[in-house]
Amino acid sequence: MDMHTVVLGTSGATAEDVIAVARQGARVEIDAGALDALAAARAVVDALAAKPEPVYGVSTGFGALATRHIGQDLRARLQRNIVRSHAAGMGPRVERDVVRALMFLRLKTLASGRTGVRPEVAQTMADVLNAGITPVVHEYGSLGCSGDLAPLSHCALALMGEGDAEGPDGTVRPAGELLAAHGITPVELREKEGLALLNGTDGMLGMLLLALADLDRLYTSADITAALTLEALLGSHRVLAPELHAIRPHPGQGASADNMLRVLAGSALTGHFQEDEAPRVQDAYSVRCAPQVAGAGRDTLAHARTVAERELASAVDNPVVLPDGRVESNGNFHGAPVAYVLDFLAIAAADLGSICERRTDRLLDKNRSHGLPAFLADDPGVDSGLMIAQYTQAALVSEMKRLAVPASVDSIPSSAMQEDHVSMGWSAARKLRTAVDNLARIVAVELYAATRALELRTAADGAGLEAAPASRAALDALRAAGVAGAGPDRYLAPDLAAADAFVRSGELTAAVEAVTGPLA
Repeated sequence: MDMHTVVLGTSGATAEDVIAVARQGARVEIDAGALDALAAARAVVDALAAKPEPVYGVSTGFGALATRHIGQDLRARLQRNIVRSHAAGMGPRVERDVVRALMFLRLKTLASGRTGVRPEVAQTMADVLNAGITPVVHEYGSLGCSGDLAPLSHCALALMGEGDAEGPDGTVRPAGELLAAHGITPVELREKEGLALLNGTDGMLGMLLLALADLDRLYTSADITAALTLEALLGSHRVLAPELHAIRPHPGQGASADNMLRVLAGSALTGHFQEDEAPRVQDAYSVRCAPQVAGAGRDTLAHARTVAERELASAVDNPVVLPDGRVESNGNFHGAPVAYVLDFLAIAAADLGSICERRTDRLLDKNRSHGLPAFLADDPGVDSGLMIAQYTQAALVSEMKRLAVPASVDSIPSSAMQEDHVSMGWSAARKLRTAVDNLARIVAVELYAATRALELRTAADGAGLEAAPASRAALDALRAAGVAGAGPDRYLAPDLAAADAFVRSGELTAAVEAVTGPLA
């Protein structure tokens, strides 16, 4: 199998598959077993549709309108109408990677053979993904229950050749024009198919998987910047000893401590905290407790990943076609499991951002930095150094604290009180995306400050004390990326933007791992 092709079977997909399709443009193929399962489930739905008894989603209205029986002459119209009416989103466009993730995840559920759609509907969705066509989805419209209804409806609308979509060249055009340009025939929906295309947790799950991928990198990056700060402050590496973390065996804590210890291996700067004019017995919490805080976040990531993997293994629809041929209503579309962990991650990310900012502030305060110049300025007073970089970082942390307020504790009844408790998981996912973006910027500011502090420390020392080889590798790679070092004041925003890109791209971890080997 080509590394740029993801093959969907009845068993589902992996997180790596989702990232590959969402961000790397991987092609999607549906295997023969899944196509057979789609056909078998469709036969069940067709048999039910031929019977006089009403079946929800097949021959009835939806939500609070499910009491009306719909005759065969109106069922195609019913399925078109649910897509058109539910494509009611408003606000800014949702990012391309999110839309591709949610489309792929809906296709993954279709391929399970539990939804009752025809194979050609699933194949059309794969064709749209492979053509690089991305439906226009809007920020607001999902309550995270009965699925991410409005976002998925905008995607289904594009399959019908209606609404707007972005082409592979980035231009937004009518979806029908884009389908025609790529030789894709719009689908004509039959019984249950409209409902099956929009009744899942795919948007919130897609954003969870994307966030987990980003946070994996950011937690490793934050361990690196914490180590650089500890080193620049002449702190003690002894608090990172594995025997100290073994007696409080939280896995994430041990992993973060080990990361920091490996970054600091060979440093001549650590351990001088008792040689100051005012000797320190121990370092401040933001330095000494870095593994405990980052480690707690890592364990939260692990829990969120478990939930995501369970959801990936799920076939979320209502009603569903069971293996014994029954078609049953259910509540599996409720987004509570995903919504909770999205909120948990926003809390953990806010706390990691907070401790990064406190370390940065310590580097800039001449009364707490143990010999570094005020604000790491070239000529303090004439130069302001990184004073306002910390202001920016503080503003980002403050927003992250607001974003940490849970969305999943809210619920607004909908559909005439038929849907009287909802998860708000989509909202939790949207604010987590903002929080992850902010966290990358916060880590970048600490990196910028810590590397400048290390430069100043080693240049002024005179005793030949050198930074750790891994620290030096990080600093050299940052400079090679165009981020300037210590010196007189200059236009700072481009440097901070470049440091942010350096962190997000994984260049920081790559530079350090070239010395340390793979970090957790």
